[in-house]
Amino acid sequence: MLDLKIDPRMVLSQTNQPDANRKERDLAELKKSSQEFEALLVMEMLKAMRKAIPEGGLFEKGMADETFQEMLDMETARATTRAKSLGIADAIYRQMAGLIENRRE
Repeated sequence: MLDLKIDPRMVLSQTNQPDANRKERDLAELKKSSQEFEALLVMEMLKAMRKAIPEGGLFEKGMADETFQEMLDMETARATTRAKSLGIADAIYRQMAGLIENRRE
């Protein structure tokens, strides 16, 4: 039989300690999340634009082509986000960063 003893004071003291780097870590996570959101939005736009193009061509398209196209769209979306060409991620970050900075600890 396993006898685990947990001291509640240790658990509570860890959660009550103010983390000096918590805001910086949260802001970094917010920046990454806002960039990923923008990348997903751009990817969905690329998929919608691709559906508007009539299918056709010299070769028949299969599942591998669809998979490659989705991967290409995702990388194109990430590159667009890194280049800050749309600015959606920056707008989300600016709007949400105030909530993190003004949060009470």
